[in-house]
Amino acid sequence: MFRRRFLGRVLMGVAGAALVRPASAAEEDHFEVMRSEAEWRARLGPLEYRVMREEGTERAFTSPLNDEHRDGVFRCKGCDLPLYTSKDKFDSGTGWPSFTRALPDAVRTRPDRSFFMVRTEVHCRRCGSHLGHVFDDGPPPTGKRHCINGVSLTFAPA
Repeated sequence: MFRRRFLGRVLMGVAGAALVRPASAAEEDHFEVMRSEAEWRARLGPLEYRVMREEGTERAFTSPLNDEHRDGVFRCKGCDLPLYTSKDKFDSGTGWPSFTRALPDAVRTRPDRSFFMVRTEVHCRRCGSHLGHVFDDGPPPTGKRHCINGVSLTFAPA
């Protein structure tokens, strides 16, 4: 995170610093579930850590949860909080598990100004793990598409 912000400021100058992503949700906030970096690294694999703690993205079409169609609940891999239900899952064709909405009080959102654009980041409200992004191009009833990294989730069949 520090290198990305530092390089962004060097490349864009001080005036462009507002375009560089601020510290991650996990760095800024306090959550019910707090772990040290070492604890997170011990708990998560390298890709999971990069996605959930450093706000990376898994490659499209690599998550088995993209093709999960059974009834059940998708939970945060970092703290086991129920986040999404299979009733709200749909095939967006993007290669990531997509949902029209999260369960009540399951996620938080914040602006993500990386890559010279503004998106809405989604993270777990209990442990701060990065989940993905939400877009305004989803189907009814919400018109939202929660585009979520499968490595951030576990699935519990009904």
